[in-house]
Amino acid sequence: MVNKVTQEAPVLYKFGTKPYKHQLEVFNDSRDRKEYAFFMEMGTGKSKVAIDTFSWLYDQGRINTVLVVCPKGAYHNWFNREVPIHIPKHVRYDMAIWTGSKRIADVRSIEGILRPSEDLRILVVNVESLPTKRSFKVAKSFVEGSRCMMIVDESTTIKNPRASRTKAVVSLGIQAQYRRILSGQPIANSPMDIYSQMNFLGEHILGFSSFFSFRNRYAIVQKMHLGPRSFNKIVGFQRLDELEVMLKPWSARITKDDCLDLPEKIYTVREVTMPPKQQELYDHMRDRAITSIENEDCSAQNVLTQLVRLHQISCGHVTTDAGDVVHIETFRMQELLAAIEEVHGKVIIWATYRADIKMIIQELTSIYGKKSCVDYYGETKDTIRVQNIERFQGDDDTRFFVGNPQTGGMGITLTASSTVIYYSNSYNLEHRIQSEDRAHRIGQSNKVTYIDLICPKTVDEKIVTALKSKKQLASVVMGDEIRSWL
Repeated sequence: MVNKVTQEAPVLYKFGTKPYKHQLEVFNDSRDRKEYAFFMEMGTGKSKVAIDTFSWLYDQGRINTVLVVCPKGAYHNWFNREVPIHIPKHVRYDMAIWTGSKRIADVRSIEGILRPSEDLRILVVNVESLPTKRSFKVAKSFVEGSRCMMIVDESTTIKNPRASRTKAVVSLGIQAQYRRILSGQPIANSPMDIYSQMNFLGEHILGFSSFFSFRNRYAIVQKMHLGPRSFNKIVGFQRLDELEVMLKPWSARITKDDCLDLPEKIYTVREVTMPPKQQELYDHMRDRAITSIENEDCSAQNVLTQLVRLHQISCGHVTTDAGDVVHIETFRMQELLAAIEEVHGKVIIWATYRADIKMIIQELTSIYGKKSCVDYYGETKDTIRVQNIERFQGDDDTRFFVGNPQTGGMGITLTASSTVIYYSNSYNLEHRIQSEDRAHRIGQSNKVTYIDLICPKTVDEKIVTALKSKKQLASVVMGDEIRSWL
């Protein structure tokens, strides 16, 4: 629900695209605010509201530049789709993407965007590059001396207060006259995620001078001992209702259930049994992991390493210490193919590991032909990614989209499919929700079915349990109704 603030009469504005009712409400409530958070679920139009807002402020003479900071996977969407579609026709603008490229054409584009102009200047920068001296210098030069609105899209990318990217973004934000953060799921792991995001908007919003004071207020911290070492561990959370109340005046929370007549989501699990050799290897690795953690090293890094190894085995491969991938016998691929045969139309397949993505692509192309499949993961070139989306959305010969949620889960539309299969999950709640919403968004007319391949009594089930727990915590802080999921 949109949080109402004392406001002048709603403005009548010549938008580039007609806003939905909920988008207009958020625009009218936030347009004059120096700091604001659009906590709007995927598909509800938070990018559009941001574009409407900076267009309005430009027309009012309050800003002349816009700096958009977003993940690498999303910046082409801002440049090629969001701004060209939604910016009002009367607004003259110049836009550039900063990628760190040294190509003459790219350098000239950046040089041009840094020059003062009567037109609105928009610079899109990927957040991953900001900590580098070169990228930060370009962004700083753009913001300095201008009247700037700074937008952080997918603001959970700055949830870690210790990260260099977070420090760089906060530093730039201080110089911006207007600041916006955009996220459909601002709490990805725990309520602690919200601190840095709101701190970018302004320290006065939450009223804490440091992350540690914030943590001590809302987290239950317990001192733990491991041999001669001691450390503080968060074992729970408190006063989350208070935190929810503090966020409301500075944000708009919009869920798809609140505003969109979208078809329902259907969740189903297909259990994958392990063949004897795979089960034997899994049990052996689990026993080794338990021994290692109990007797040798229970550090967070070691625990994570052991979990990853177990998860890889359940998926059907092992990565050696030398980095080589060894595939093992598994029924997981057979289960994937069986699920595909039972559904009609296009299918999105998400997998956590590159080895699995490559294997899936190889298997599908061998059965259905080379044109049947497109990929979207770390090894997919930027120039190919847009083409692959277009092929999947518009080419009848392309039936399968195979990707990694970390790479392809943000900023893209895949409404040509109403079937989504998770070959494997990760512990990242944001990646899960974001990847779900590639298909379940404006433009989808069919029920969307989500199929999870899970090996019973393995780390597969532990991951799903962890995701459910994170979802419940996020729902409490954001004031969402807790719904059945997975």
